[in-house]
Amino acid sequence: MAIASEQFRAREAGFGGGPRPAGRGAGGGAAGGGGRVSGRAAEVVEAVAAAQAMPLPEAALLLAGRGAPVFPCLAGGKRPLTEHGLLDAAADPGRVREWWRRFPEANIGVPTGPVSGLDVVDVDVREGGSGFDALADAAAGAPGLGDGWSMVVATPSGGAHLYYPADPGRVNGSWVCAGAHVDFRGAGGYVIVPPSALDSPAGGRRYTVAGLGDEPRPIDAAALRERLEPGRRAARAGRAAGSRLAGRGSEARLSAWVAARAVGERNQALYWAACRMAEAGRGLDAAMDVLAPAAGRAGLGGRETAATIRSAYRRAHTPTAPPPAPSGGAPGRGSRVGRAGGAGLGAGL
Repeated sequence: MAIASEQFRAREAGFGGGPRPAGRGAGGGAAGGGGRVSGRAAEVVEAVAAAQAMPLPEAALLLAGRGAPVFPCLAGGKRPLTEHGLLDAAADPGRVREWWRRFPEANIGVPTGPVSGLDVVDVDVREGGSGFDALADAAAGAPGLGDGWSMVVATPSGGAHLYYPADPGRVNGSWVCAGAHVDFRGAGGYVIVPPSALDSPAGGRRYTVAGLGDEPRPIDAAALRERLEPGRRAARAGRAAGSRLAGRGSEARLSAWVAARAVGERNQALYWAACRMAEAGRGLDAAMDVLAPAAGRAGLGGRETAATIRSAYRRAHTPTAPPPAPSGGAPGRGSRVGRAGGAGLGAGL
């Protein structure tokens, strides 16, 4: 599994002076040696590679011109700046130009899945562990599982985004595997793309293209998830039990469930819980009283918590698709994205 080998370990290779994937260097564009991605995914990949050397407004226009819907996100962050988050993504040059006229320093968000023709595996590196190690373990019994990426983007955290052509015969929903430090973004998700940057105590750090692949092909997202979470099927009974918490109207138990969520699933779990309270007829103030302290115990900040709960209540009072169900052991249905609160606040990388 090439993506999990030593050459992709961000801290050793640095995605700067170390080895390069598929024999091609960062920023070389798709015109260099090696194979080419075909179809719509090729246009987006080539545009991202070319855009990383541009100012953000020009990069957004280039991506839109190549067929990638884009939307502005907080400068130095990931939060969408539009009312409906990724659902507002557009490739119309006029709209894109107006967005970046208003927010010239805005980061660039691109929806994943069929909308852009790309699925993305996010390999995270944290103090508590590395997603590269988890991918190596997942590949041990499944040769070739993660091969076929079309592009690798080095992320500010020291990890990587691995871009794959979306499977035209199957729609893969987004999911989070917090314990493995690996996330998947397909339908209903989005990623922040180069030349965007994230703020940190050490200063802004950019997303940068580390290399392009030679033989792109879709990834089997379900197989990857099963390798990363071998006990996931057995945990479904636990998810069903969590879903019954709201059904019985036990707010104390619902609060305890939110407080126990791990990094990577906290925001989406909070959103789901707030939707359940709204649908049960509880007022916004009641949801804040019950869920905000729980979210704080889970490690979410006050502003983020309030924005997520309010977003859930807006969705609950708007006729639309059901909200996205929490991943990684949380209760609920599948991973479809509902309105902006779930998409914009809980599904970005």
